[in-house]
Amino acid sequence: FSTGEAINRKYDSPNFSKSFVYGIETPHFKDGRSVSKSLNWLYDLQLKRAAKIVSKRSDDFKEKFQPQLGKVLDPIAETLNVPPGHTFGMLLRPDEYGVGDLLHCHVPCDFLCGKDRERAVLTAVRQSLKKANYENFDMLLEAFRHYDKSGDGMIDKDDLRKSRFQLNLNLDDELLDSLFDCCDLDKDGLINYVEFANFLNWKNKTAVKEFEEKIITKGKKLDAPVLPEDTKTNDEPLLKQEDLVLEVPGSSEKTPKTLTRSTDRVFANYRTTSSQYKAVVGGLPTTCYPVCGVPTIRSDIPAPRIRRISDRTNYGDEANAYVLLFPSVFSQKGVYESDFFKTRPKAEIAQILRNIGVNISDERVEEIWKQACMKYQKEEICAESIRNVLDEIHVSHTKNSC
Repeated sequence: FSTGEAINRKYDSPNFSKSFVYGIETPHFKDGRSVSKSLNWLYDLQLKRAAKIVSKRSDDFKEKFQPQLGKVLDPIAETLNVPPGHTFGMLLRPDEYGVGDLLHCHVPCDFLCGKDRERAVLTAVRQSLKKANYENFDMLLEAFRHYDKSGDGMIDKDDLRKSRFQLNLNLDDELLDSLFDCCDLDKDGLINYVEFANFLNWKNKTAVKEFEEKIITKGKKLDAPVLPEDTKTNDEPLLKQEDLVLEVPGSSEKTPKTLTRSTDRVFANYRTTSSQYKAVVGGLPTTCYPVCGVPTIRSDIPAPRIRRISDRTNYGDEANAYVLLFPSVFSQKGVYESDFFKTRPKAEIAQILRNIGVNISDERVEEIWKQACMKYQKEEICAESIRNVLDEIHVSHTKNSC
């Protein structure tokens, strides 16, 4: 017989079965708890159930000197007769001026410190008006005529208040007054064409066309709806010929000149050493006089692909003070200029567009890729070229929808 096999006695009794079990049942558990209990000492089991005794002196010490989240660590707080929120030392109040006020030598009435929220809201309102003007009007003159309800060549506060309802821009009177004061540079209570072009439009996106220039400088009018008979109109030109400057040196497109505020100029005739030898914008270029020495920014030589650790030369690809003070979104994310102009295959461009949240199909990617290749005459396109093509498509779509 095999192990565990019962012996067949070959009993013929009908009351007997070979599966019958005789004797007293032995209590046991199939999960092995009894074996586990026998492997552990009784002292260890009692020690786990016992309460942990800690010295009160040690517990008080830990309560005083143990750092806690969100609570200032002050071990001697009980010995001081001061309120809980008391701070020691001299209170340093912030100055009424900031670094920008010192750099630009602003007068006290023009200090910008403490006006950050007001300036941010005002900038957001101006951006909304710029976007509305760009999407709804093809020309600066057409947008200006829309705001100029009286047709006198000037925009007053009532005209601006009426136009905001048509553009679905809900502004309270206080914010509207701040916006008007920001745009009214000469403080005459009216916004002229040059101020309108500088502060309520994107100048680099809407250049002055040739026929528009003739209308503006000669005092003619567009074929606008007929005004009431008692409306006073101004036949004088909206701006003078000298108020138009070239958008880019060497190009034929013109744009209204850039206006500067009084706070942008140097206060009290302050002069720097560099301004004394014409090292200013609009001064004599270096081609008019001999230059000696090695320039500080070596833009005359190409930057090496791999730079040595000891190479401290500025090849013109380093950030300046403005970029350090106001870094762009791309700089904060670690994306630099070389990444924008690096040529990439079509699959990588499509992956970049989808990673930044653009929901675009493969057919649309193929169409944009063909347009970019035809425009730049290249087989591989950089991300900057694709961005320019997308901007052109968006502009054409916006104009067609309007």
